[in-house]
Amino acid sequence: MSEESQSEESQPEVSQPERPAPPPTGEVALLANVQSALATAPVISVARTMSHFGEHAAGWVALSGVGALLSRRRRREWLLVGVGAVAAHAAAIAIKLVVRRARPNHPAVAVNVSTPSALSFPSAHATSTTAAAMLLCRATRSPLPLVVVPLMALSRLVLGVHYPSDVVAGALVGAAVAETVTRVAGPGRRQSSGDVGP
Repeated sequence: MSEESQSEESQPEVSQPERPAPPPTGEVALLANVQSALATAPVISVARTMSHFGEHAAGWVALSGVGALLSRRRRREWLLVGVGAVAAHAAAIAIKLVVRRARPNHPAVAVNVSTPSALSFPSAHATSTTAAAMLLCRATRSPLPLVVVPLMALSRLVLGVHYPSDVVAGALVGAAVAETVTRVAGPGRRQSSGDVGP
């Protein structure tokens, strides 16, 4: 065998350089901008706590139970908070299985929390939180619970696990579920003069 042919055989293969990812556009760009502006370590920590609270609507169910125990006169309304949150979560999961939209996956977007599934649309956290918050307004006779809706929606973007349209759709579905639960449940029991308790 000639030296020339030996030299050709010993040459290592040259790997092709990886193509750079395309610049983010549309919702990916918006998501990346939100993270660039807000995703500091303290904000991510708070967002993760909110994520754990809202996972499978468990936090809202727990809050519903505590409220029902502490508020005798509004026990029914407090229990409806848990019912609505679970119903909203179930609705979100059903829609996810039909739409099957994948979660954000782009180098410009950092994923800052683990998720139980790879499906994105709609955000179950936004769905259950909106339903729970609307029903909490009824239980507490205050509009203040609604403040948590945009906070939860924004937290999903900070964590990089949802597109903006996911959380918007989730809020709309959650509102519809809360309205349905309210109508099906009907008006609460009228308070009589003999009622006691907080």
